[in-house]
Amino acid sequence: MSEKPVKEEAAQTVSPRQWIRLVVVYLLIPLVLLICGGDFGWWQAWLYSLLIFAAGIGGRMWAEQRHPGLIAERQSSENFHNAKAWDKVLAPLMAVSLVFPMVVVAGLDHRYHWSPEFPLWLIVIGFTLISLGYAFAAWALTENRFFFSVVCIRADRGHVVCDSGPYRFVRHPGYAGNIFPLLGIVLALGSVWALIPAAVATIITVIRTALEDQTLQDELPGYQDYARRVRYRLIPGIY
Repeated sequence: MSEKPVKEEAAQTVSPRQWIRLVVVYLLIPLVLLICGGDFGWWQAWLYSLLIFAAGIGGRMWAEQRHPGLIAERQSSENFHNAKAWDKVLAPLMAVSLVFPMVVVAGLDHRYHWSPEFPLWLIVIGFTLISLGYAFAAWALTENRFFFSVVCIRADRGHVVCDSGPYRFVRHPGYAGNIFPLLGIVLALGSVWALIPAAVATIITVIRTALEDQTLQDELPGYQDYARRVRYRLIPGIY
């Protein structure tokens, strides 16, 4: 079942305050990384900051252009009120775990030299994983009109299954696109110790994926048929 146009009256307008809030969050990430690293000449930190800012803000601008009102709905208190009880805990926990513990640990590792120096080819692989992962996640956001920040079924918004774009390959491409950069951050920022928060973030994401997938199969019409066509949740041929 493909997406249908959402009712015109359901669309919200994203406010300047909401854009400012997003920009502040995505500027806070490099600030934390550079302060923890104690090295404003750390080129890997600047490149990573550029990539996450471009994906985070650029991806949302692209999504808002395709689906006006999506960014406002992602910050909607109504959606959070309608979210599953377990996701009111997991959604913010996942949002924080995917970035901030990673940049804190990687930054401190750089400052205190806990890890051995990584060769350039590993750093390049890391940035490749980050770029591809964030691009895949941004594609998912722009493709799915109902890419809410919490797990909720909005029949009043005409909520239907999205099976186009990256959803042809895995059922949760947004989550998949945020998992692969975790290893990329470890390599790109040269921090073995960042594997610990990366593992924690991966576990949280996999748990949330399983719970969300079950909710969609139980409550969203057409999702069970979609799940039979697209068998894997995150990694084709594996999970």
